[in-house]
Amino acid sequence: MNSTGGQQLLVRDTYTMAFVKNFIVVMVWFLLSYINGSVVVTFFKHNIFNEDPRYILFIHMVINDAVQLTVTIALFVVSYTLYTISVGVCCFFILVAVFTTRSTPVNLAGMAIERYIAICYPLRHAQICTVRRTYMLIGAIWFVSVVPDIIDLFVTLATQPLSFFQSAVFCIRTNVFKDPVLLYKRQAFDGIYFSLVFLTLLYTYLRIVFAASALSTDRKSTKRVTNTILLHGVQLLMCMLSYVSPSVEALLFNIFPGRNLEIRFSSYLIVYILPRFLSPTIYGVRDKKFRKYLKKYFVCDCHRIDVKVECKDEED
Repeated sequence: MNSTGGQQLLVRDTYTMAFVKNFIVVMVWFLLSYINGSVVVTFFKHNIFNEDPRYILFIHMVINDAVQLTVTIALFVVSYTLYTISVGVCCFFILVAVFTTRSTPVNLAGMAIERYIAICYPLRHAQICTVRRTYMLIGAIWFVSVVPDIIDLFVTLATQPLSFFQSAVFCIRTNVFKDPVLLYKRQAFDGIYFSLVFLTLLYTYLRIVFAASALSTDRKSTKRVTNTILLHGVQLLMCMLSYVSPSVEALLFNIFPGRNLEIRFSSYLIVYILPRFLSPTIYGVRDKKFRKYLKKYFVCDCHRIDVKVECKDEED
């Protein structure tokens, strides 16, 4: 993962610029951690959410994005404070960052399928989308996300001496998993993953649109679902930015010579930070039911007693 790769340059930031950049990313981390923490607490406080497959998949993505954000920002800060760390430690952080990054689009596909079943097969939704099957799906998401990069780890263990894992490197993916074959393998897997997710989102969106045109009732609910899947598509496109950002950066380097550090930092914010705001927004803010609980428990603390009574009535 190239989240901090932009800092591996002979020309480094001034102390002031380095402080400003690290201050920005740490403040963003605190802000998103508060938002994600509020969403997670809201979810686990109410059975109405943790018994619903839609919200289980949602909270899984929020937690996944929170871990991904924490790891990438930790690597960013380490690139300025320590510059190099041991290969063994770097390998752990890189793998966690890659796992969590890869699982996001697969999770999006699962959420789109759940919404498709809810709209197109409403009478069978409760039977198909059970809590048990949802957790099985999450296990499958992690399996398909972890396997490709576990192969990278095994290849590296087989081709590199033990002393390599005790040496210190600047922590980016290419410095740990050096075999050129792994790059082509990674590109192939990423192409397959994102193609399948894109086709899944496209298929479910079109089927829901066709179903909506055939329904004479509940068009408002169907429209919300189609908008949600469209937002999932935006998330997927933002996830794909990590694969085109190196080419875009190279182009910008030629257009704006001498601005490499600024370009790479802007790319880091857009590619790795900005997409993390979308997960809590799609369900935490747009979803009427979830927003009601989130707002009351984390904004209106002064009315907590009244809120508890009202929420209990709503759950009943």
